[in-house]
Amino acid sequence: MSSEIGKALKISVFGQSHGRAIGVVIDGLPAGEPVDEEELYAFMSRRRPGTSRLSTQRSEADRPEIISGLVNGVTAGSPLCAVIENTDTRSGDYAALTDLPRPSHADLTARARYGKAVDMRGSGHFSGRLTAPLCIAGGIAKQLLARKGIFIGAHLLSVEKEADDPFPPEPTPELFAAVAAKPLPVVSDGAGERMARAVERARAEADSVGGVIECAAVGLPAGLGSPMFDGIENRLAAALFGVPAVKGVEFGAGFAAAKMRGSVHNDPYIIENGEIKTAKNDAGGIIGGITTGMPLVVKCAMKPTPSIGRPQKTVSVSKMEPAELEIKGRHDPCVAIRAVPVIEAVTAFTILDILLEEQGHGND
Repeated sequence: MSSEIGKALKISVFGQSHGRAIGVVIDGLPAGEPVDEEELYAFMSRRRPGTSRLSTQRSEADRPEIISGLVNGVTAGSPLCAVIENTDTRSGDYAALTDLPRPSHADLTARARYGKAVDMRGSGHFSGRLTAPLCIAGGIAKQLLARKGIFIGAHLLSVEKEADDPFPPEPTPELFAAVAAKPLPVVSDGAGERMARAVERARAEADSVGGVIECAAVGLPAGLGSPMFDGIENRLAAALFGVPAVKGVEFGAGFAAAKMRGSVHNDPYIIENGEIKTAKNDAGGIIGGITTGMPLVVKCAMKPTPSIGRPQKTVSVSKMEPAELEIKGRHDPCVAIRAVPVIEAVTAFTILDILLEEQGHGND
């Protein structure tokens, strides 16, 4: 499977949702960098299942065990490997899915690609559970980036039809921390209450809802990236689409730019405190694949959870005839909620990879 990404900083994710464990190997971390494991665990707890009535009730501690690459809390220069044991699995809930693939899930495509031997218990390697290892890599990357004055935060911009306030033009690390500390990661508490009600309605109706996550990175210098096929957007989009349920990625104004005139979309240049900035940021901090020095802003559209309790039309693979499916098990009614720190994590390790590459790391 192609579960590796990165150039100077290589991230390789392994494991299946109901296997013995899941984990990540991170190759390319500079030696001598302190890693606060308690801070890492606090970050990972933001996506941990079973912590809210709005998420799956699968109960996992998700405390990573770092088995290599870290000595006395400091990176040793060798590959860092971290493992998370799976402890609360109910594989029987998925037995019927071998023959009755879930609509809009990878059950059928996984079988087409890997045959009958593919492990799809709990969705296998295609599960959202595999975002926990991404948070290990991203949580470590966030610590290294913070020491460089680069901070990354995200929030739920919308759930179904309910919308939060967008981040301000220049969000602060303090705002990121305040949003992350809330039960629902939103800017507006009123919006959070409306979103929670929308998710509860979907759960009560054995259904699910989608959402949009807005992520921003502040403190990035101008001039990072490359044109054409190796730009900041290219690298980030490739990584972000590796997050299960992501169906769309846009930067700055994104698709809304198609409805604007140039006179509206263009970001006027200004001088502020002796630096060149833009009066607004519809470019999302990137022009020509290269950072402008303004905050990097990316949005990710998350589809509704395919695993829902309502009857759905499918087919029997063994009988090759129409069938009906009612899914059992524990599933998120809105995956976007727990995906907020995941989007932060993927953005963080991608940015760190680009920084290390431009500093000459990985060319030994």
